[in-house]
Amino acid sequence: MTDPASVRGPAETLRAPNPVDVSFEFFPPKTPDMEARLWETVERLAPLAPRFVSVTYGAGGTTRERTHATVARIRRETTLEPAAHLTCVGATRDEIDAVARQYWDAGIRHVVALRGDAPADSGAYAPHPGGYGFAADLVAGLRRVGDFEVTVAAYPETHPEAPDAATDLDNLRRKIDAGATRAITQFFFDPAVYFRFRDRVRAAGITVPIVAGILPVTNFGQVCKFAGACGAAVPDWLGQQFEGLDRDPETRRLVAATVAAEQVRALQAGGVREFHFYTLNRADLSFAICHILGVRPPAGSPPAPEATP
Repeated sequence: MTDPASVRGPAETLRAPNPVDVSFEFFPPKTPDMEARLWETVERLAPLAPRFVSVTYGAGGTTRERTHATVARIRRETTLEPAAHLTCVGATRDEIDAVARQYWDAGIRHVVALRGDAPADSGAYAPHPGGYGFAADLVAGLRRVGDFEVTVAAYPETHPEAPDAATDLDNLRRKIDAGATRAITQFFFDPAVYFRFRDRVRAAGITVPIVAGILPVTNFGQVCKFAGACGAAVPDWLGQQFEGLDRDPETRRLVAATVAAEQVRALQAGGVREFHFYTLNRADLSFAICHILGVRPPAGSPPAPEATP
């Protein structure tokens, strides 16, 4: 006789055995239409009770005011815990400290501290005269301004400007030593990349959480562009999954959900319990993947708003 416990439907097979923590990343909107889409995304993801949501900051401080406005609105109008990105680019220490104090005064207690990239067409990154040179310097400066929770970036496949992986790991250690309490990885697609990096980080004596950064793929060409800029590898098999789907958005979304679901389930099976989703201001894939991970609105909650096509 068949053991009923061994007969599982697809939903039971995919359902995560243990709860996980998630966070979401947004970028500040440029137009009223983009702002409306962002807030649809916020409203759809908010019932999942993420640990925090972060808002990015453009190269050279180009989105400074929009980032501040978005973070402040999340603080005022939602129950979410917002985190503001802040970079070293394009400002003196005094100017950056002033921005940090503005965040503190607005009730923002969490900052994602990044070196940042030089503005397009300006050549290689160079510290601003009188500014914070690198992320570790920025972390230390933030800790002097206020008792912020500070998150930093980690690069499983090595920062593209680092001479080697060991130097890149030393840089991560400096950021932690300066006061950072968490690192979020750049996106990656092969779970083995994360596991190897996590092992190296722990062997180096770094004990803070290393949150897995997940980028759900909807536009393969765009992802290749992102990957080229940050040094992330795009496996051949990923490109093959999206072949022939340029004019088939529905199938692309189905494939994207399947690929991301397989990735997070493999990570979860290896003990990963914290995931950060680069949403690109769209909720549909992140919501679906969280559902598979077992991160769902509380029982009895109103139905989630429908995603905008």
